[in-house]
Amino acid sequence: MTDTSTACALTAMGMVNALGREPDEIWPRLLAGDQSHFCVREDLVPGRSLVVAEVSGPLPTVPKRLSAYACRNNALMLAALEQIDVEISEARRAFGPERVGVVIGTSTCGVSDAETAIRAQVETGRLAPTFHYAQLEFGGAASFVAEFLGTEGPAYTISTACSSGARALVSARSLLALGVCDAVVCGAADSLCGLTTNGFTALQAISDRITNPCSVNRDGLTLGEGSVVFLATRGGAGVQLRGIGESSEAHHMSAPDPKGLGAEQAMRQALADARLEAGEIAYLNLHGTGTALNDAMECPAVVRTFGSPPPSSSTKPLVGHTLGAAGGMEAGFCWLMLENTEGADLLLPPHCYDGQLDEALADVPLASKGMRARVAPVMTNSFGFGGNNCTLVLAPGAS
Repeated sequence: MTDTSTACALTAMGMVNALGREPDEIWPRLLAGDQSHFCVREDLVPGRSLVVAEVSGPLPTVPKRLSAYACRNNALMLAALEQIDVEISEARRAFGPERVGVVIGTSTCGVSDAETAIRAQVETGRLAPTFHYAQLEFGGAASFVAEFLGTEGPAYTISTACSSGARALVSARSLLALGVCDAVVCGAADSLCGLTTNGFTALQAISDRITNPCSVNRDGLTLGEGSVVFLATRGGAGVQLRGIGESSEAHHMSAPDPKGLGAEQAMRQALADARLEAGEIAYLNLHGTGTALNDAMECPAVVRTFGSPPPSSSTKPLVGHTLGAAGGMEAGFCWLMLENTEGADLLLPPHCYDGQLDEALADVPLASKGMRARVAPVMTNSFGFGGNNCTLVLAPGAS
């Protein structure tokens, strides 16, 4: 039974990533394990061709009244927001704008636009005329959404590296449970940029191919971009954010605790918060970056938590690692699973890799294409730099 004081329904979702521009386009490609939407960028790291999961095609134009926020990151967010505009508008009318909050996760914000502006300054002595600090300032991500929507409730941005998007959903549930808001627009956006790609390159963490998690041949992550946004409200209708678990192990600035103790703690807390036993989870979305360190710590943490883990997969080989958006994006994939059941079955996203399992890893069963599970709660992991760990449990809504 869900505690009504913490009940949080994710009643609507908009999503944009390399697989598509809306959930109905993304969902079948996710199930098919479609890896055809990666591309090669030559301009991100000097002297290196990078495989990335880029969102293709034009994005919505940020309104002129909000031109200070006009950057690719906010355009990605706008593309997701437009998909649930009706539901957000209804919530604003029903509860009043002062009762609708905004929580957005990001780790890059408008860095790619700042890079263009600074390049112009180096070449011409002046910043690009379209650049404004609000594009780059992390708080601008939430301010943009609140001003665009006309909401007046709390609005803030969370930036805890790769767990940012997941933590945005955690904060939304807290705002509802505290009675501060009656609805919260929550989600995340991140865009490809040189700063991030050069940083991961310096850490020797980027692969020259599509990421290959859990393989003996894995050699790093593949970066991606995208956005996802939810409307969170109280009540039993819609997919439930049933459990949350957070830990901050602070083992290292960029490397996880090799024993995965913080990851295990987050998973166990999420199960306890959801009032579930490990065996009641039908599917686990792995953080699954494909780096040597992540997979080596996550797999044993999963086995210790579950004993016999459920079918699991990393979806990063399909959309790349979308950084601060990843936690929200992968919660969105779980949302799609629960919204698109077939009878008593969940359809599982496959784990796409070269099939050469690293036998040194703890035994986590990897979902194959076409695999199904019973309709039941699902779990998703997000682990960020500095030991910022966040695990979410999503469950079917009341019928």
